[in-house]
Order: sequence, then C-alpha cells, then structure tokens
Amino acid sequence: MIKRRASNVEIKKINRNRIFRYLNKYGRVSKPDISSELGISMPTVLQNINELMKQGLVDEVGEFQSTGGRKAIAIAPVRNLHYALGIDITQNHIGVVLTDLSGDVLKHKRVYKPFINNREYYKEMANIALEFKNSEVGPNKEFLGVGISIPGIVDTRKNKILFSHALNLTNIETDIFTEFIPYPCILVNDANASGFAEMYHYDKCFNAVYLSLSNSVGGAIIVDAQSYLSESSITDKLYLGDNLRGGEFGHMTLIPNGSECYCGKRGCVDVYCSAKTLSKHTDGKLETFFEEIENGNNEFKQILNQYLSYLAIEINNLRMIFDCTIILGGYVGSHIEPYISRLKEEVAMLNTFEIDASYIKPCRYRVEASALGAALQHIEAFLCTV
Repeated sequence: MIKRRASNVEIKKINRNRIFRYLNKYGRVSKPDISSELGISMPTVLQNINELMKQGLVDEVGEFQSTGGRKAIAIAPVRNLHYALGIDITQNHIGVVLTDLSGDVLKHKRVYKPFINNREYYKEMANIALEFKNSEVGPNKEFLGVGISIPGIVDTRKNKILFSHALNLTNIETDIFTEFIPYPCILVNDANASGFAEMYHYDKCFNAVYLSLSNSVGGAIIVDAQSYLSESSITDKLYLGDNLRGGEFGHMTLIPNGSECYCGKRGCVDVYCSAKTLSKHTDGKLETFFEEIENGNNEFKQILNQYLSYLAIEINNLRMIFDCTIILGGYVGSHIEPYISRLKEEVAMLNTFEIDASYIKPCRYRVEASALGAALQHIEAFLCTV
C-alpha cells in the first residue's frame, strides 16, 4: 500500500500542533529550543508562534538570561484560556475535577452520594458538578465540556453503557447521565480514564499496563503513547479490545476454584486484589487501614503481606503477557509507594527472565485520576484542533 504524502497545509497544521503541544508541556521555552527539540526550522517556528499568539494561545513572558549573545525571548502557553470538568461516578461517591490546558488537577471535590438509576440522581449529579464549575471558572473563560467516568463498559459509537456491575446497569443510553448538563459530554470507562491521565504527561514514547486497584480491579492497556510530540490523538493509544473489554484484569482467574467474586465466578483477581480486601477491616476506610500499619498493627501487616503476594502474581502475569511498564493506580495504588520495594522483591522471585522489577511504578495521580482522565478527553480534543 502506497502511503499518501501529506499536503503543505497538513504539514503546516502538524508543525503548529507539535509546537503548541511542546509549549504546553514545558510551559516556558525559547524559540531556538523549540526548533532544536522538534527539528523544525526557525522560520517555521517563528511563523507558527506568531499564529498561536494571534489566537491568544501563547504569549511572550520575558527573557532568558544571556549565554553570551542576545537574550532569548521566553514563550509560554496561555493555559487558563480553556477549561474542562471531569466527573467520576462510583457506587457511593461523586468526584469532580477541574482542569485547564495544563492537564493538571486544579481543584477537586468528592461528595458522598450513593448511585441510584433515576432522574433525581442525575439531576443532583449535574447540580454538584455545575455549582463546582461555576464557582471556579470565570465567565470570560471558554469551557470545553464535561467528561464522565463510570465503572463499566462504554460504547461511545452507540452511545450506550453496555454493562456496569458496580452500578447495576445493562445496555443503557448514555444520555441519561448527561440530560441535565448543558455542555458537550463524553462518557468513558473509569480505568481507561485513569490510564489516559497517567500517560498524558510522559515525555517518552512507551507502552504500559495501568492496573486500577480500587473497590473493583480494572485496567487500561496503553500502546505506543507519546503525548506532546504526537501527530495524532493519544485517545488512539488505548487498546480497548474487540468487545471494548480490554483491560478487564479483575476477572482474570488468579486462584482456580478460589473465593467467589461478585461476578459469580470463583478465584478472580478482584477477590484478592481489590481495595475492599484491605478496607473491609477498617469499616471501608482504606486510609485507616494504612494508618494502622504505620502505627505498628501486626495483624494488618500480615493482611497486607498476603495481599502483596497475590498482587505480585497478577503483576507477573501481566508482565509476561505485555512485557511493558506496570503502573499501579486506583485507591491502593495511591498508598502503595512505601511498600513497593517489598512488592518488587516478590515479583522478581516469580519472574522467569529478570530480577529487576523496576518496571513497576506507582501512579502519578493519587486524587481523582478517573475524573481527570475524563476531563482530559475534552482537553485533548481541543489540542488536536490547534
């Protein structure tokens, strides 16, 4: 198959997009730095910077110190020109996150609100989100839209939630979630949203598995992701599978004929590696569980050791299948860093090919990662238009 050559117009758009993404990534750089890093000629950089300035997307913000010649002008993105909101729906809570073109969590809020599939719930969810948005975003800022993450399989092509055991939903129109939100909305699986947030700020091209260890276990498969130098949307970097079930790691069989899972099968990873395995010992409060360990609770230390042993098996299985970085996220991932050395030792003993388990990483985002990843769907969609 002969690959079509890009037209001059397309090349110009690609260069402008790469330049803005680079600026948006690093915040304050010089034109020579852009030219050198991206391999784009200085005249092309100058032309694109001028166009971006006309659009209000970048601005001159002073000068760098001289290295012997003329001081280079510092260029920076105007990140607070556009905002997006993310909502994370769980069985018992609604999480809300505000972000701008930086892709960072600017503000967040979490409200106790058990999920009920009725119009009153969806109206209250919208009110919580809109009140939060209106209190944080000024009237002169452009609001791109709302992303909503849910623990379920979402078919965006058919605008349907195919299945969510956590929310007890099957084959439901996504419109029920967005009826009371007067902005563009995107629904996304919660683990995929978290994985999207994790890969959003990485510098280098990479593959990874994001293992979400929340009240249920899920995950995302990230393929060949590289954000700021990408010529295509990084939404294409998530492998979803033929039936949109890629990353359902919670229902891999870990222990044959083991304990019963909420799905009705036995021995699923979810039974042994979900956050509930730990938090059930502290009335559902995971933070309290880890506080007890820090305070010397030996019983809880033994529980955690058993948990890490099961988790090590799952991580090793994923490493054998995907041979890539494993990022630990979700509720447990947010607390795992003090214990990750012990986990790496257990995984290394299981691995057939390597004793270095440095490929295991704690998550970058420990607060409302799913809500952020949902909001970033709108940020990324906008960046693709620059």
